[in-house]
Amino acid sequence: MRTMLRILAASLVAIACVASPHVAAQEPPSFTAESELVVLHVTVKDPQGRYVAGLPQDAFTIFEDNRQQAVSFFSSEDAPVTVGLLVDNSGSMQPNRDLVLAASTAFVQRSNPQDEVFALTFNETVQAALPPEMPFTSDPTVLRDALARSISSRGRTALYDALAAGEEYLARGQFERKALVVVSDGGDNASATTFEEILNHTQASNVVIHAVGLVDPNDEDAKPKRLKQLTEGSGGVVFQPHSAKQVAEAIERVALDIRSAYTLGYAPANGSANGFHRIRVVVRPPGGRRVVVKTRAGYMARRPARGDDRAQ
Repeated sequence: MRTMLRILAASLVAIACVASPHVAAQEPPSFTAESELVVLHVTVKDPQGRYVAGLPQDAFTIFEDNRQQAVSFFSSEDAPVTVGLLVDNSGSMQPNRDLVLAASTAFVQRSNPQDEVFALTFNETVQAALPPEMPFTSDPTVLRDALARSISSRGRTALYDALAAGEEYLARGQFERKALVVVSDGGDNASATTFEEILNHTQASNVVIHAVGLVDPNDEDAKPKRLKQLTEGSGGVVFQPHSAKQVAEAIERVALDIRSAYTLGYAPANGSANGFHRIRVVVRPPGGRRVVVKTRAGYMARRPARGDDRAQ
């Protein structure tokens, strides 16, 4: 039988110890993302920005490097998601502490009740907000209380380490659909992981990253463009609110985007050579309506060494 496609991410110097509520940043684990399918989360909107629901599978056509691919998995339902909230706990976020707590609670309230949610807070280190015996929750009150105990808003910022830890934590989840929601200003001045490493790892995974950028225009360390790069590359959305009302609206729109996405999967024809492969999804709704389609830009493939490849 054909050898399974392995999408292997490069090793990242990062943090991981999800069995403990404290995630130390000093030990560099090795990250490996492995999948038989390339999974796409696709949102379809009309020109007025309203989500288009109820489309059949035959309305979707996938192209990888301009070659049409056979769709092997399709779901149009509001299926449960494993989702992680990554909340900036550095000193620069002190003015936004209460705002972040309220937004995080609102996110869970707007999510599918069957979603499994975890939260990591980060300054120069990364910490799991929930206790080891309860790695996930779908209860807004439980999550808010856990974050309230974890957020102190002090220290420096290890955003890229938090993203690496979040992607590893997602692997513990039971659902095929996986997403991270980052609440941060995009700055990083403490990570062992580089931006290029986390970008490559995200491109080699099936994780969608969304972001709510709380940016102080006077903060020289803030880098909202980095958040945009990460979200656009994975098919997610990014918002940069400027008021408490806009923060609440942004987090609700992230939750709605996750719930409204179609999920498609395909195994690349003839496997995938090393390197980045561009993806394009064409949607032709019944009646020829014009729509706007958003999904990940592509993925990074890394084939195993010859001696590591075993027939399935």
